[in-house]
Amino acid sequence: MSSTPQTPAQPVTTLATQASADLFERARTVTPGGVNSPVRAFNAVGGTPRFIRSAKGAWLTDVDGNDYVDLICSWGPMLLGHAHPEVQAAVADAVARGTSYGTPTVPEVELAEEMVARTPVEKIRFVSSGTEATMSAIRLARGFTGRDVVVKFAGCYHGHVDALLASAGSGLATFAVPGTPGVPASSTELTLVLPYNDRQAVLDVFAEHGSRIACVITEAAAGNMGVVPPEPGFNQFLAQTCRENGALFVSDEVMTGFRASKEGQWGLDGKVEGWVPDLVTFGKVMGGGFPAAAFGGRADVMASLSPEGPVYQAGTLSGNPVATTAGLTTLRLATDEVYAHIGSAADVIKTAASEALTAAGVTHTVQSTGTMFSVFFCEGPVKDFADASRTDSAAYKAFFHSMLDSGVYLPPSAYEAWFLSSAHDDRAVQHVLDALPAAARAAAAAGQDA
Repeated sequence: MSSTPQTPAQPVTTLATQASADLFERARTVTPGGVNSPVRAFNAVGGTPRFIRSAKGAWLTDVDGNDYVDLICSWGPMLLGHAHPEVQAAVADAVARGTSYGTPTVPEVELAEEMVARTPVEKIRFVSSGTEATMSAIRLARGFTGRDVVVKFAGCYHGHVDALLASAGSGLATFAVPGTPGVPASSTELTLVLPYNDRQAVLDVFAEHGSRIACVITEAAAGNMGVVPPEPGFNQFLAQTCRENGALFVSDEVMTGFRASKEGQWGLDGKVEGWVPDLVTFGKVMGGGFPAAAFGGRADVMASLSPEGPVYQAGTLSGNPVATTAGLTTLRLATDEVYAHIGSAADVIKTAASEALTAAGVTHTVQSTGTMFSVFFCEGPVKDFADASRTDSAAYKAFFHSMLDSGVYLPPSAYEAWFLSSAHDDRAVQHVLDALPAAARAAAAAGQDA
């Protein structure tokens, strides 16, 4: 990926936001916080959330007519960019045939075959959201093992499942407490929360509770506290420890699946190291921008799932023909060349961001896995949630708004991954590069004022 554009992009200094502000006020009268997912409200960075009217390729256009290079890509799914013509055509054909049947369909079989071919899973069950996928995988793990305790890691997010919205207890191997109001203590009393990348903590918890542990669930590579990759061999260690203790290893690839690489995070570590997880959860890219997710794994484990086995799971819109068509088309178009292009573009932006922040004297570290990356405004390396929590939120807020004013849409939170697509061409990348120096200076000024 060349960093030289055909048409240099000029930074924007003032953007109109009145239409977005008016819509936000309307939304707040009918929707809690004015949004349908909390991070969209800009609470972490302040200011007016942008209401997007349309998107094409690497660009978003808001209701005020402002254009932005998109570095969230709908939080990962838009691997090919927005409004990809082949995906749109396939979806239009699917819609013309009907939008939901409540019966088995061809696209869901074809998508399952495509996913099985790329990943270590043997069988797959479709659901409609990543939260459903992890909730169902946990239920299946408990049903298969006959055990109840779940081990997770602080900073890893697995959707808004009550049992997984847990905070660490008072000691390393004590049971968790609810991490948010509305989650009763009874929902988290069988969840253990450990520091990420901490092998000794895992060994200790199995020594104390091993016969009760149904599964260990982890993000294949953490992306919900910023990008924090597993230390070399950590996922392999988890898989082996679970196997030795009769527990299941659940790898959450909702974010990394078909995004970190063609085969997800497993393609970067498990395939190389020669191990497989017992269960895997998927979402985002596999839906091609539609609400679709899945969980899958070993055939013998999946055989415990209804209607073959006793563990119940169902969903009216699971395997929806429009969503599975979008996902199937996206995966078929996600070639090695697509991943190489995204990786190259990401490398250019990562390098430029670090150089700009260094020149401005801003403490930072850039971390990545595959095509995903993020910038922490603190010293690195960042290996767990405690490290990630040291990031300078005030500096990020200033950095974010400077980039936004220059027409670059970053995640409105310091604890999120940055995503690119195959549509991020030289012009889009250069637009980002042009905006970075001023944003770095704004971050430096915010750090001095803090």
